[in-house]
Amino acid sequence: MKNYQELKTWQQGIEIVKGIFRLTEALPKTEKYGLISQMTRAAVSIPANIAEGSSRNSDKDYARFLQIALGSSFELQTYLVLIKELGWISSGTEDLELLLEQEIKMIHAFIKAISQ
Repeated sequence: MKNYQELKTWQQGIEIVKGIFRLTEALPKTEKYGLISQMTRAAVSIPANIAEGSSRNSDKDYARFLQIALGSSFELQTYLVLIKELGWISSGTEDLELLLEQEIKMIHAFIKAISQ
């Protein structure tokens, strides 16, 4: 078993989760069971799947969990676009968006590295 907590991609995933929880505090309370729930679930899914994949015995299985984390990253990017387009957040998401873009690149590289 690999120590997932030492992985930069897992550590950054945790930072994304914290940022999303802070960001969603500013969203309309009517979205508590809608978009807020979806955003926090997608964010949590990123480091959770990186961690779960690390427990697998094969690189193929690990890559499958990394693909799920990648999908959650793209899902979260979509939600960030939506809240901006809906006018719920006009600024202050730039750092989080950059962190998420870096996370996507790291997950892609990780998948490539273990799939070779």
